[in-house]
Amino acid sequence: QVQLMESGGGLVQAGGSLRLSCAASTSISSINAMAWYRQAPGSERELVAAISIKGITYYADSVNSRFTISRDNAKNTLHLQMNSLKPGDTALYSCAADTKRFYWPPTGFRSWGQGTQVTVSS
Repeated sequence: QVQLMESGGGLVQAGGSLRLSCAASTSISSINAMAWYRQAPGSERELVAAISIKGITYYADSVNSRFTISRDNAKNTLHLQMNSLKPGDTALYSCAADTKRFYWPPTGFRSWGQGTQVTVSS
């Protein structure tokens, strides 16, 4: 039931960078897993990156080596650093937290933010 609020989206040119943030209403240090998802028009929601309570990370093949997920426990904030952006990265990016049951890569998140739009122009 943690409340999540994303920020940092915007319009960038291909090859540029953006840093997304997800502010949580409560401490995130005890949350079993957090993740970033994205969904483009006409496409299904895709798991982009995830981080476990122990700091283990997962990245989708499409973003691996370009995106970095991190957790700032002191500020109760999750980040997604996105470099070398491509037009195909254009989507609504949403933050998720707390899985119903453990899988890796994670699934079944209980809490979701409203999303922040990322648009990459060519």
